[in-house]
Amino acid sequence: MKRAALVLALMLGAACASMTPPQLVPERAPSAAETLTDQPLHEVANAIAVGEVTSLEMTMAYLARIKEIDRAGPTLQSVLAINPNAVSDARKLDSLHSIGVSRGPLHGVPILIKDNIETKDPIPTTAGALALKDNLTGRDAPLIAGLRAQGAVILGKTNLSQWANFRSEDSISGWSALGGQVRNPHALDRSPCGSSSGSGAAVAAFLAAGAVGTETNGSIICPASLNGIVGFKPTVGVVSQDLIIPISPTQDTAGPMTLTVRDAALMMNAMATIEATPDYTAGLSEDALNGVRIGVLRPAVGDNPEVAEVFEAALWDMHEAGATLVDITEYTPPETLWDDEYKVLLVEFKASLNAYLSGVSQAVTARTLADVIAFNETVAETEMPLFDQSIFEMSQAQPGLDDPGYVEALTRLLKGMREDGIDRLLAEHDVDLLVAPSEAPAFLIDPVHGDSFDNSIGAGWAAAIAGYPHLTVPMGTVRSLPVGVSFIGTAGDDADVLAAGYAYEVRSNRRVAPAFRTSVDDAPGIADAMTRPAAR
Repeated sequence: MKRAALVLALMLGAACASMTPPQLVPERAPSAAETLTDQPLHEVANAIAVGEVTSLEMTMAYLARIKEIDRAGPTLQSVLAINPNAVSDARKLDSLHSIGVSRGPLHGVPILIKDNIETKDPIPTTAGALALKDNLTGRDAPLIAGLRAQGAVILGKTNLSQWANFRSEDSISGWSALGGQVRNPHALDRSPCGSSSGSGAAVAAFLAAGAVGTETNGSIICPASLNGIVGFKPTVGVVSQDLIIPISPTQDTAGPMTLTVRDAALMMNAMATIEATPDYTAGLSEDALNGVRIGVLRPAVGDNPEVAEVFEAALWDMHEAGATLVDITEYTPPETLWDDEYKVLLVEFKASLNAYLSGVSQAVTARTLADVIAFNETVAETEMPLFDQSIFEMSQAQPGLDDPGYVEALTRLLKGMREDGIDRLLAEHDVDLLVAPSEAPAFLIDPVHGDSFDNSIGAGWAAAIAGYPHLTVPMGTVRSLPVGVSFIGTAGDDADVLAAGYAYEVRSNRRVAPAFRTSVDDAPGIADAMTRPAAR
């Protein structure tokens, strides 16, 4: 009996120990920096400025989050490389802050950079390609120099659609040979779009205070919309394209990708390289839409009724903010538009890439587009397991920039999208800006069939080809997936476009945090519908 009692006592003791309420186990409270990782860039900047946190603490908090979410956990694969200098740079900025020195509004704020933009840090600029894996140049692109001058910490480089999605007609947005497939943090089986895939996913997942993307045609706007953040494509030429791996000097530009419009404006203040750069934050006001005439591009609303419904709610918010809405029901682009654009891109890509490759690191053996094509053939199993390099081959076959066919196509293209396109729509309808849904909700990542864009939705191509400013702002969700609304203006109207988007954003407040679901199948309202009891 004594032995039995002892065994019983031991069992009860073990049971009691195992039943200790979990809430009695002390948990570490999140640090001030950890609580700020999901806050907008301007809030992070202010917290550093007033001494609530240090730049080092914010840098370490983002690095920990990248390790937890990007490298493990959901495994977004949005960050291609961490800057080895980030921690020491943050410490130096904290030392300056301690003696009352501030470099500017971005002092100490960690920023991620798309990996087709050169930085002088010891990380290569690769465009996600094996051919450029050793491209250490030791140079800052002018936009990076501008960010550093205002105090930004370069946290690392983001993954992207390889070669900015200009290698194959069958490419998969968000895939690169060096980084693998970027995942959308709202639903991991959905596309993050591209080519600024990693920048969009990383900002949405709170892996940095902001990021830089680049666009030729949709590469900022689409990933910003599909990942549920703000993306701004400025007027071509406002941000220098120097030391950025190119596609087309006519259409290429870098731009900010952030949680809010104010954040984008702050980054533009640092990134813009034109003379007499305006303060892009100066016009940000809740009243900025009051009295503004907005042209609603009805042909760009598309075929998805749920997107149309969300867009109507966005239009109501603009109306409530004082805007006058003018329906534009007819617009037909020029017949030769797409052929002309493709011709221009193919010709300019070969010329501009050859020029860029002539100045890369001596460790890079591919010095021309022809060299890259040949190199890719030698590593085809790694470089081309999912799609070919058909665009590269077509571009290599093109004539030079002095070709009459190219010159004629470029002339038609710009006239069709500028004076006969956006500018004509603005003038004929007496409106200041154009609006439309930015994109459809994210499509599935599909390594078999490739991307499946809904081309009925959006008009970002018009702004991209014209080289005009274009802003996307979250306007809600469709079946738990984010969708954005676009604001498009004429050349140089960047500040006005940002101001209009800001006034809409503060009234609507429709950005949602990502849920990191494996699939939309798991979302509320969908999960129950996808699984039913067996029929009786």
